[in-house]
Amino acid sequence: MPEGALGPVIITVLIIIAGITMILIGWRNLKARQAQVPEPFDAFDDTAQHSFAGMYVATTKFDDWLDRIAVHDLGVRTNASLEIGEAGVHLIRSGSRDVHIPWEHFDEVRRASGMIGKFVEKNGLIVISWNREGFNFDTGFRPRFSEDTPKIYQLLASHGDVSRAGDK
Repeated sequence: MPEGALGPVIITVLIIIAGITMILIGWRNLKARQAQVPEPFDAFDDTAQHSFAGMYVATTKFDDWLDRIAVHDLGVRTNASLEIGEAGVHLIRSGSRDVHIPWEHFDEVRRASGMIGKFVEKNGLIVISWNREGFNFDTGFRPRFSEDTPKIYQLLASHGDVSRAGDK
């Protein structure tokens, strides 16, 4: 190493460590502020009628797509499969807690172009609105194949109040 090069290397490493530390502290504080957010539903018996591969984008507060829910692993983006069954919707996530939504707690479905940290072509995301204990959620799913997006939308819209399920 050339003479005098050790100082800038140490400063760079310290800046990187400080940045990572601030991100972790911010995530921890966000979780503390969201302590009142109810846990998602536990798994329930259901028979999958349709299954689609894709990506779980995130869960946010209803109609506030910049307010990611950090608690209960709802803010972690993962590969997932969306399963539509007789009793509800299931997002089976790789390496994270699955999200299960019974039909009686399903509110509506929309198609959107973006959600916190993920922006795609027009109407490329499926956004599922649901509720638990008086708290309303929006959960985003990005199908792996674009031809699955209208299929998923139609299947989910047939279970909800489609009068509110317009594209955003």
